[in-house]
This record gives sequence, C-alpha cells and structure tokens, in this order.
Amino acid sequence: MNAPKCHDHAIARAALLLGCTALVLSLSGTGAQAQPRDIARQTLGAGDGWGSHGTGTTGGAAADAQHVYTVTTWEQFRAALKDGGTAPRVIKVKGVIDAVSQGCDAFAAEGYDFREYLAAYDPAVWGHDKPVSGEQEDLRAASAAAQDKAIKASVPANTTIVGVGKGSGIRGGSLQIRGVDNVIVRNLAFEAPIDCFPQWDPTDDNGTGAWNSEYDGIVVYGSTHVWVDHNTLTDGRYPDSSLPSYFGKTYQQHDGLLDIVRGSDHVTVSWNAFKDHDKTMLIGNSDSATADDTGKLKVTLHHNRFEGIVERAPRVRFGQVDSYNNHFVVTKGQKWGYVYGIGKESRLVAEHNAFTLARGISPAKILKKWNEAPVTAGSNIVNGKAVDLIAVHNAEIPGEALQSGAGWTPSLRADVDPAKAVPGIVDARAGAGRLC
Repeated sequence: MNAPKCHDHAIARAALLLGCTALVLSLSGTGAQAQPRDIARQTLGAGDGWGSHGTGTTGGAAADAQHVYTVTTWEQFRAALKDGGTAPRVIKVKGVIDAVSQGCDAFAAEGYDFREYLAAYDPAVWGHDKPVSGEQEDLRAASAAAQDKAIKASVPANTTIVGVGKGSGIRGGSLQIRGVDNVIVRNLAFEAPIDCFPQWDPTDDNGTGAWNSEYDGIVVYGSTHVWVDHNTLTDGRYPDSSLPSYFGKTYQQHDGLLDIVRGSDHVTVSWNAFKDHDKTMLIGNSDSATADDTGKLKVTLHHNRFEGIVERAPRVRFGQVDSYNNHFVVTKGQKWGYVYGIGKESRLVAEHNAFTLARGISPAKILKKWNEAPVTAGSNIVNGKAVDLIAVHNAEIPGEALQSGAGWTPSLRADVDPAKAVPGIVDARAGAGRLC
C-alpha cells in the first residue's frame, strides 16, 4: 500500500483538475496499484526517500476500528496518543486544535511578574558577566515548566496523525516523536509554539545578551522511520516582526519548526510548506553529539516549499541528507542568512532544486559553511538559470571555501523532476489541504 504520487506530472495535472477527489494510482514498484481513498491508511511508497529504507514507514495503517480516533480538542488529541498502549493507531484531527487556548497567563506561577523580571535583570542593574538568578528567574522557570507540561504531546510508535479536510491544524503544540519507530504526520497546518516565558541570558551573543526560547513544532528525537508530508509549518499569527524588544534585543518566542536530532534515522520530509520563520530545521543539534549521530540522521527532503525563511533549511550535522526538488523563495526586504548549513561531518546532497531570489540577493549565500565537510550541489537553478552553487560560493566567499563531493549517491528517490519545473509543481501541491 503506497501513497499517491501526485507530483508525477500527468497525475498532478489530473488531480488538480479534479480537486484531488479522484482515486490516484501509485506508479512505484512493478506496476500501478490502487490506493485507499482514506489518507489515514496510506503509507510511504517504496523507494520514497530514507523513510522507505528497510521496513519502511506505515504508521498506523494497520489500526483496528477501536484505535481510530477523531479529535477536535488538544485534550482529546493527547488522550488519543496515550490510549491503546503500543497498538497501531490513527488520529484524525478535525478543525484547529489549540494547545494554548487559555493564553499564557494560565501557565504563570503565582508571584511571577514580567515587569519585575525586567527590572531585576536589566543589564544596567545585573550586568553581562553572569547568568540570571533569583526569585523572578525561579518563578519564570516554574511558569515555563507548566507550559512545557501542557503543550508537549508524546507520539507513540506505529501512529498516523492526519488532518481531516483542508482546514485542520495544531496551534501552539509541540509534537514529540521521541525514541519510537514508524510515525506518519500529514495534512496539518502547524502554528509554531510560542514560548510564553523566554529566558534572558546576559552572557549570550558575545556578551551583549539574548532572549532564548524553547519548543519546536515537531521534534524527531532518537526515532526511526518517520514520514512528515503535506503539512504547513509557520509562525502564523505571531511572526517575529510582531515581537517586542527588551534590553535592545528581540523578545524571541520561537525556536524551530521541525528538528530531527539525537540519533534519528530514516526520515522522509515531503511536500510541506515552511513559511515565515527564522531557525527552521536542524538535522543534528550539536557538534558534541558524535556518539548519538554518527552513521545516522539519514533524511530525505523533497518537493518542499520554503518561503520567508531566514536560515536552517536545513542546517546539517553528521547526516547523509538528500535534498532534491525543493523550491526556496527569498523575498525582497526579508531577513535572510542562508539555506543550507554545512555542519560537522555532514554529507549533504542538494540537487535539482529551484531558488527564487529577490533582485540583488547573491546565490553565494545559499550555502553556509560551519565546519569542514564535503557537499554535492549539482543541477540546481536560481531564478530559472543553472548555477553551480559551490563555485559561486567559493568565488564570493573564499574564506569559507567548500569541498565538492559528498561521497555518496542517493538511490531512494521516488521521481526526480527537472529543476526548472519545480516551482510550478511544488507551489501547486505543497502544504496542508493539498493532499490527494
């Protein structure tokens, strides 16, 4: 049982004309195979990225009727995740469920007062040479712990989580896929969690201080065979531009959208829309995680759309990451750092991608070198023209010259579209509510 491949050109056109209501056929394997109409029973197709390696990714497709849940609230959602032990399950999210529906004040510890926090740790009073401590910091930490307990949802093995219809999603919640195997997340609009109680660190940012926040939209931590498909992940109602500043620094309330870390392996991320976010995706979260991550973090990213992203799309450490047929859009006036971060012992292959850059933005910044590691980056286009990303990077930023050749060749690719066709194909099909 394989998922429909609506990115196949003929099928994509037919599906768009019919509104994705027609039965779609998979073209993988030895012949066409009919797919179930119920997207909750669909599985990752054979050969579709690292998530299809070995046993593949089937999520909760084998769930019996007792383990199929339809939820309309965050409380129901978390209860469905806990029910049924390790049995395969399908959780259908209907409408938008909100993990912070009562607002941030519901998590605040008695006695915590943000105005008092600001007064106590103002650099003019506290300085920049030691971390904050004392009553208000203790109360902030207690408030943060209450939020942490409320907005995190632990996803068990053999689970499919899927949005029902075009308007379903999760606001302010953090999916924790930790230490499990075989999980599917599809067709959901995620509004990134807001950290209600960021911590001021006066020693951060070269001793000038910074606000540090917690919570990612989706965390894949020490888990295997995960498929994240046809979701929209964004800051939603709370873009960074709306956040205030204190002590001369943005009161940062966001962390990542999707992080894949700590020995996770065999993950496919496909047909998602990542929008309007700063630190978007880590694959490997620490240079010191050698014991956990060496030989793992094998991730495929294909047919995703990134727009309004500042950096980390993704930043890679250790992993063999295959990124192909993605569309990256950098708009005029937006803050932008880079697309691909080349980190410790990474082996990134970035091919057949399309980049749409606003006038005056150099493609040399698409790649960012953090550590010495080889990268393969061929057959990519920038504003419709072929560009050797490594060559242009090395020519304009010779102090951070990159090595060409990641040392491996991806074999688990479903269909590879020509880079010039990618913007049209991906923009029409990526994101929640566009799933056949």
